[in-house]
Amino acid sequence: MTLAERDAQLTELMDDPNCDPVLLRRTLQRFRIVNRLVAGWDAVYRTHLRPALALSSGVSPAPARILDIGCGAGDVLRRLVHLARRDGFDVNGVGIDPDDRALAVARSVKNPGGVTFRNSLSRELVTEGSQYDLVVSNHLLHHLSETQLDDLLADSASLSRGVSVHSDIARGRLAYAAYAVGVTPLAPGSFLRVDGLRSIRRSYTRDELARRLPTGWIAQQPSRFRLLAVRETTEGFATQSEADSIRSGALPPVRPASS
Repeated sequence: MTLAERDAQLTELMDDPNCDPVLLRRTLQRFRIVNRLVAGWDAVYRTHLRPALALSSGVSPAPARILDIGCGAGDVLRRLVHLARRDGFDVNGVGIDPDDRALAVARSVKNPGGVTFRNSLSRELVTEGSQYDLVVSNHLLHHLSETQLDDLLADSASLSRGVSVHSDIARGRLAYAAYAVGVTPLAPGSFLRVDGLRSIRRSYTRDELARRLPTGWIAQQPSRFRLLAVRETTEGFATQSEADSIRSGALPPVRPASS
């Protein structure tokens, strides 16, 4: 096996509609721990999402809306809503996933008010004319074919009034070795180890992802193991000077929560 090239032909066990439902449920439930350890969403919130929420402050009395595409068990969405509300933002969250098995797990845990889940594809939301302040996904890009990736990015650009951030794994030998060892305590009775290692082999490097992104998107690598596909716009929120001030920290990224 080599990690020099992306192995897009691999399939993950949990993507099989006939996979063991018990192992799948355990995998989805344990993603909460794995994502908190490796996905880095707290940092992404601070660097990308909180400034975007600040840009939208005062534009509308309605809560800001966060869309999580391919939300799985919903742990990332719940975390982002928690972080935003902790900072004083009035937000709601919508998670979409085409897999009812994942949505069953998402709905089985206690969710904050204003967080909902639905069986849907991003293209359906575009057709409905839906709009969101933030659009995110976690560990979705490596699952997609080239056409599906193009569609996701186009849909995200249509759906987001502010920032879109798709976070994924940065393929590499160290990531592969570290995950193989680190996930061992969590892996028994689940697909975490096999599918996680296959995910790394299917994932992009920063240069590969940059070559795949259309105009308006940038590839970032905030850490050795993480990649971000980012699209930002200030349309309808603030002037560019205000946007620059907020992102630099000169203006407080706080939106008063509604009473």
